[in-house]
Amino acid sequence: MAKILLVEPDRLLAETYLKALAGDGHEVVAAAGAQAAISAADAARPDLVVLELQLVEHSGIEFLYEFRSYPEWQAIPVLVHTAVPPGEFEGSWQILGRELGIDIYLYKPRTSLARLLSDVRGQLPVPA
Repeated sequence: MAKILLVEPDRLLAETYLKALAGDGHEVVAAAGAQAAISAADAARPDLVVLELQLVEHSGIEFLYEFRSYPEWQAIPVLVHTAVPPGEFEGSWQILGRELGIDIYLYKPRTSLARLLSDVRGQLPVPA
């Protein structure tokens, strides 16, 4: 069972994703904001982060800069699942991928729950 940190400020969406991920056999810790997510990551030691970029107080990008500043978290896969259209980052993909370690970028309005679960499975380490 993988540990997943879900960073989602929308309570209804967070509950939906949490149920779906837990139903898929994962242990899920949810956080609504960047600071709560850092604390949750410290306590839970996740195998994967599912991140909304639009957060209250600090953005998902600010969260990633802080998250990646810890050496023990640099290799943890990050799957961005956001309402921010990918065109907003045109010209910034190298920064997002190389510096912040975003492995997958999913645009919520075009992403089914089945696709999210499939991409989560694809990002997790294969059990030995």
